[in-house]
Amino acid sequence: MALWRVRHPLFSRSFRLLSSPARSISRTSTSTIFTLGGDSNIRPASWSRLTGVRDRSLKSKWTDVKYFSSSDFTHEVLGMPALSPTMTQGNIAKWRKKEGEKIEVGDILCEIETDKATLEFESLEEGFLAKILVPEGSKDVPVGKPIAITVEDEKDIQNVPASVGGETGVEEKKPTHQDVKDESKPESTSTMINASELPPHILLEMPALSPTMNQGNIAKWRKQEGDKIEVGDILCEIETDKATLEFETLEEGYLAKILAPEGSKDVAVGYPIAITVEDASDIEAIKNSVSSSSTNQQKATQRDTKSEVKALKNNIARISPAAKLLITEYGLDTSTLNATGPHGTLLKGDVLSAIKSGKLSPKPASSKEKVSSSQSRQPIAASQESKSDLKQSDAYEDFPNSQIRKVIAKRLLESKQNTPHLYLSSDVILDPLLSLRKDLKEQYDVKVSVNDIIIKVVAAALRNVPEANAYWNVEKGEVILCDSVDICVAVATEKGLMTPIIKNADQKTISAISSEVKELAAKARAGKLMPHEFQGGTFSISNLGMFPVDKFCAIINPPQACILAVGRGNKVVEPVIGADGIEKPSIANKLNLTLSADHRVFDGKVGGAFLSALQSNFSDIRRLLLL
Repeated sequence: MALWRVRHPLFSRSFRLLSSPARSISRTSTSTIFTLGGDSNIRPASWSRLTGVRDRSLKSKWTDVKYFSSSDFTHEVLGMPALSPTMTQGNIAKWRKKEGEKIEVGDILCEIETDKATLEFESLEEGFLAKILVPEGSKDVPVGKPIAITVEDEKDIQNVPASVGGETGVEEKKPTHQDVKDESKPESTSTMINASELPPHILLEMPALSPTMNQGNIAKWRKQEGDKIEVGDILCEIETDKATLEFETLEEGYLAKILAPEGSKDVAVGYPIAITVEDASDIEAIKNSVSSSSTNQQKATQRDTKSEVKALKNNIARISPAAKLLITEYGLDTSTLNATGPHGTLLKGDVLSAIKSGKLSPKPASSKEKVSSSQSRQPIAASQESKSDLKQSDAYEDFPNSQIRKVIAKRLLESKQNTPHLYLSSDVILDPLLSLRKDLKEQYDVKVSVNDIIIKVVAAALRNVPEANAYWNVEKGEVILCDSVDICVAVATEKGLMTPIIKNADQKTISAISSEVKELAAKARAGKLMPHEFQGGTFSISNLGMFPVDKFCAIINPPQACILAVGRGNKVVEPVIGADGIEKPSIANKLNLTLSADHRVFDGKVGGAFLSALQSNFSDIRRLLLL
């Protein structure tokens, strides 16, 4: 387990809560402001910044149309609708109505170009088109973004400010995937604690243990509730997107309550995970308060769920024509659909959202339909029963992904989607390398692997061709040359693929590289890599030569620009010209190298020069001892 001691701004965000009534505690601009009242709950003013959970009362409920009124005039804000289940954004191809024109129910407002086709967006209300927020020709407008404002009375058109735009005054932030995901998690127990009943305590939050970490898993609690903790004690082990690290306490006291139990998955950075106190006598007060508040919260959640279900069944006042067609086509039960349109109108986007989510309830069949369908199903009833028996007999096991594998999957997908891969392949003669390895072992008792020598060969080639030791800067849109040659070596572990770094590999001897690779590989398999040992690098090597893999193409690890895939060595027969000038068959060991390069950095000239340098180094391998 990593011995990294967490010296992190977490505890600048950890806070001591005093039980005196009507007292406010404020911190820096990067902290949360808490207000403590005599009977009030502890509520962080910017709780959403810590957990991603927003107050439901502030959330918009619209999909196609968002409706609200002000003290000055009543109006509707039309949002970009979801016109297909896969649509996330669209283009405004043409506005059929102009600002100030009267609109009737069923009028075509505009033509929207989706990911499938160009469709018409019709109005479900009569009134006047007061303001177009997204002009004709706008590209990649997200679903839900306001595109226009309508009013009921023509005289209200002048009340719409001329400066109002798609991002001014009317735009409301659409909940992101992370927000929706966090809503499903229970609200932190600490928000339900009555401050007047609690002794002084500290709320510990999930720390950000790496620059890219936004959530983590509680792998193991080293301390249990009631245990005394000293400065430097390890509280728990946290599985991040890179490795499993230890979380160390910076204050002494007692662990009063664990809020995120062992095994908790995807805990957001900043989410409360534990409560500590200074005095052991205060532990019971914390436990009792948290337990009672948690029970009350569960009951309140159950009541809210029941009321929401009842409201859901009765909130549809009318159904738009397009929604009716979809309901008929898919045979849906309207009582399970949620209407988000004005005045309880069920919109096409509501039905599409339900279809996309997969949470559908089929419409109950009538008695006639049941009789006819049962008669038609009689000939195939036996076959269906046999199929269902086969499906039920199928055994399977869910294989949960570790946090590291989730990040790897995400980054590999992003790499293939966003990086233009260029593949260059070449075969090299392996015999000089094998001869050098044998001599080092027999004459100098130095044991190195084929991969250790390949690292040195690649590092020397990168120093000879500095244009290959570079990466693409997305912000600047240009190639950035790297000063040092830092080689990442792919190491397979139980939790996923790790890439420890051999820094300044071109300046190290083969034996030094071999020792460092062994040390880093052992730490990677044990989950003890330090962040600086796997973050960064300018070039990667993936070697499958120990398996029956002749050649393969690897995926680039951004922000790097290339990765070298190394296959196994094979004996081949090649014609060799002897001293007498006559060609004779000869057996040689050949190795395939395939370079996956970012085509924005590597063109044909750079790629060819780099492979030529590799060929030269493999042919004259012994000169690497002089470098």
